[in-house]
Amino acid sequence: MWMASAVVLALAGGGAGWWWTQQSDSSAVAWRTGVVERGSLQATVSASGTVNPVTQVSVGSQVSGQVRQVLVDFNAEVKAGQLIAEIDPETFEYRVRSAQADLDAARASVLTAQANAAASRAAISRAQTDLAEARRVHERNQQLVAQAFIAQSEADRTRAVMASAEEGVKAAQAQLGVSAAQITTAQAIVAQREAVLAQARVDLGRTQIKSPVNGIVIKRTVERGQTVAASLQAPELFVIAQNLSDMQVDASIDEADVGRIRPGQKATFTVDAFPGQTFEGQVNLVRKAGQNVSNVVTYVAVIAFSNATGRLLPGMTANVRVVTDVRADALKVPNAALRVRLPGVEPAKVDANTEANKPTPSSEEGQKDTKNAGPAASAAAPGVAAGGAASAAPGAAAGPAGALAEFRQRLVTELALDAAQRQKVDAIYTAARPEFGKLRELPEDQRAKARERVLADIRAQVGDVLTPEQRPKYAALVAESAGRQTTRGRLFVPGADGKAVAYDVRLGLTDGTSTELIVPSGSSLAEVFKPGATVITGQPSAAAGAAQPPASRSPRMPF
Repeated sequence: MWMASAVVLALAGGGAGWWWTQQSDSSAVAWRTGVVERGSLQATVSASGTVNPVTQVSVGSQVSGQVRQVLVDFNAEVKAGQLIAEIDPETFEYRVRSAQADLDAARASVLTAQANAAASRAAISRAQTDLAEARRVHERNQQLVAQAFIAQSEADRTRAVMASAEEGVKAAQAQLGVSAAQITTAQAIVAQREAVLAQARVDLGRTQIKSPVNGIVIKRTVERGQTVAASLQAPELFVIAQNLSDMQVDASIDEADVGRIRPGQKATFTVDAFPGQTFEGQVNLVRKAGQNVSNVVTYVAVIAFSNATGRLLPGMTANVRVVTDVRADALKVPNAALRVRLPGVEPAKVDANTEANKPTPSSEEGQKDTKNAGPAASAAAPGVAAGGAASAAPGAAAGPAGALAEFRQRLVTELALDAAQRQKVDAIYTAARPEFGKLRELPEDQRAKARERVLADIRAQVGDVLTPEQRPKYAALVAESAGRQTTRGRLFVPGADGKAVAYDVRLGLTDGTSTELIVPSGSSLAEVFKPGATVITGQPSAAAGAAQPPASRSPRMPF
């Protein structure tokens, strides 16, 4: 009996030992990991918008009245000048007749005034004849008085008659002026009556609603017998789309993303009417007028596309993705690795002897505070060499590090700088190095503006070195590099002893799933984060790192 009990106890002790061994072996942290890869990366901006014709015309009525007939319906193709609706013209026809009668009366007044002018001219002729006769009689009487044949009183009488005749001539001439003025007034009234008649005829013509362009009727808001009231604003009767083959999407871009949108960028969008199908377009314009809706500021980006098949209709809601930047061969890590936070794990120090990681007033300052520096630092200061000096000669071993080296290389190759230009560019950045050093002494809120002033001065000096043919390309390079925003992040990798090791890294483009990892060539980080390297993306939720063994592995005790 005691032997059987001893065997049972031995078995129980062996099972417990085996279970304890399994627990000890599984005490190591079982990390969830991802892999550093090299491949293409696209940054996009997502937005929603409305499909609209490039040109659509709202057709209204400038006169009021009852609609007598509607000649077109939805989706009807119309030509410019084609009659599409008509308002009852009876009232306007009577207005034309009244204006015509007023014009005829005004023209008759002109004829009356002209007749009065003719009578005035006849009166002038008669008065001039009387004056000539009175003058001859007076001259004859003067001769007779000199010969003492008649009395002086008779000569005085004829002198008075002659003076009266002279005044009669003046009165007739004044009457002729009055008649001429009456003619002018009557002619002006005729012009007014003609204008009123023309306006009445225009209003009569406006009762016929005609299409102003060639297109398709996409909206009709009027029916036969409906009364149209045109007051301060013309009522809308039809909307005509001029061309449905070339259309556009008016997408609302958030103000946080509008700085990344530029004309010429490629865009894709989907509509609910055709699930699973993607349509392509191109950004044509970013309207500068902001729209504030519920304290959210957006800007409209116009995305043009071809609708040759005619499947997309005006008013459809489009889900837009605009490709803002592309990396063909980027070193990228999963975004889950950037969200990992392990308390108590401090970043590992990068090899200080690596030439590419020596601190400089330009590169260290730009990496220290990317929030204030922005992308312009890497875009406009590509000539500052690592180690605190600009590269003395093109292609020197100790050159700019990271983004600075990349931009300078693009500047040299894409602009085809000659030896003299490269030397001048490097001298510009070397002279600007003390200015970057002074930025450390400024308060945090003033550093960004001061840095931008330094960079603007550098850009101007580099532009003076370039030829007129190189300057447009340089402006494009600066604009492109300014859009490549960089941030700081922290990655964790499994160590040799199974514990996590942290590294502070510089991040670039992201597509929402993966993020570009910017590692300077020659840095010790290049060995840690080479393609195929493992990064920690998370850990099991059980016991914060201790994997729980399956329940089936524990021994079943016999008692």
